[in-house]
Amino acid sequence: MTQQADIGLIGLAVMGQNLVLNMDDHGFTVAVFNRTTSKVDRFMENEAKGTKVIGTHSLEELVSMLKRPRRVMIMVKAGWPVDATIEKLVPLLEPGDIIIDGGNSHYPDSTRRTKELAQKGILFVGTGVSGGEEGARFGPSIMPGGAPEAWPHVKPIFQGIAAKVADGAPCCDWVGEEGAGHFVKMVHNGIEYGDMQLICEAYDVMGQALGMSAEEMGAIFAQWNEGKLNSYLIEITADILGYKDEDDQPVVEKILDTAGQKGTGKWTAVSALELGVPLTLIGEAVFSRFLSALKEERVVAASVLGSPISSYKGDKAALIDDLQEALFASKIVSYTQGYMLMRAASEEFGWNLAYGNIALMWRGGCIIRAAFLDDIKAAFEEDPELDNLLLAPFFKEQVQRAETAWRRVVSTAATLGIPVPAMSSALAFYDGYRRERLPANLLQAQRDYFGAHTYERIDRPRGDFFHTNWTGKGGDVTSTAYDV
Repeated sequence: MTQQADIGLIGLAVMGQNLVLNMDDHGFTVAVFNRTTSKVDRFMENEAKGTKVIGTHSLEELVSMLKRPRRVMIMVKAGWPVDATIEKLVPLLEPGDIIIDGGNSHYPDSTRRTKELAQKGILFVGTGVSGGEEGARFGPSIMPGGAPEAWPHVKPIFQGIAAKVADGAPCCDWVGEEGAGHFVKMVHNGIEYGDMQLICEAYDVMGQALGMSAEEMGAIFAQWNEGKLNSYLIEITADILGYKDEDDQPVVEKILDTAGQKGTGKWTAVSALELGVPLTLIGEAVFSRFLSALKEERVVAASVLGSPISSYKGDKAALIDDLQEALFASKIVSYTQGYMLMRAASEEFGWNLAYGNIALMWRGGCIIRAAFLDDIKAAFEEDPELDNLLLAPFFKEQVQRAETAWRRVVSTAATLGIPVPAMSSALAFYDGYRRERLPANLLQAQRDYFGAHTYERIDRPRGDFFHTNWTGKGGDVTSTAYDV
């Protein structure tokens, strides 16, 4: 009964259980362990009954069941529980064995673990897994990174259980070194935040400005899902808006308007700040969740400040068409900014990310899967050195076609008092990105005026810095720290 399992898995919460059953479906023998061993017994007696899954009651027993090189996947809460599990596992393993963290870990932790375990001869893989419970069970998007030597040993399992797209390609490929896998998963979740906020803004405009019912809005989203906005999030939005309670009223209208989050969107925004990437749309999506959490304060503010919302008096059908265009253009910006962040990280950490392959991994199984990911993949296949998705012919044409409608939606929403922070920030980014000259020259003059931070000149080579004694009293001493 020893050394017969292809992989071991620790942590039998919903995601862990579903991944185990998925692996079993695809012919892999899995040994499982959970700190609360009664959960192992319940799993074996119920969901795993009749499978080849092997239940174990200690880490020692789990490891003894594994073929070499041993592969152990950890599916526990991110943070110290992962480190604690690794600490207990390492003494039981040998050089060349592989530890896989499949949770939502922060990418610096995965980078650290890769390096620390390498010193002990253990190969580490930090892999993002997206698709929720259903994806884990029937085919998730899997984004592995870490020690490259581990990839040939985990590839058959990961690509075997991953979602497959129409051409049969698995939504899983090697992402890059160290924490690259969890970084890409983090960006995926950041884009998810942006997509969800954009959809909520379209829903808000239809409901507040046009007075549409949930059922009517659901029909619009279902219609949109048949075209260029085809995506998982648009699809489930249509389903949600059509779902009714026992009293035949929409469930969505009974849900408290305070949004939760697990932190990956915030990590994405913080990483953008650290790497100097203008991730404006995703940042606004995170802040919108923070604002929603101020429910009691907002109720008081509404009674004191009043509500500015007024109804739309124009062509209802035309505004709905404009909303579709604005949503699509803003969605393009969301993915554009996510790819900008990945490019900055790849350059900063030397990860050599394959951007087209990332789009492939997101085409199925994951939450942000969308029809136009094929176009993203095609854009990077045509130009692997593409600096920005907005410069690719397809996306340039799509955004330019939507621009007038996009502006009408943002201006109409502002006039009616309906906040659309993600759509408007996306438009502002688009306008700023294509401006040859921005007003940052005045900003640099201000910095030099009050702090002698110096500036560059348009009539001098880049890299030459100057200081002006603006008041005649400051002298020629300048600040030694210059940062754009």
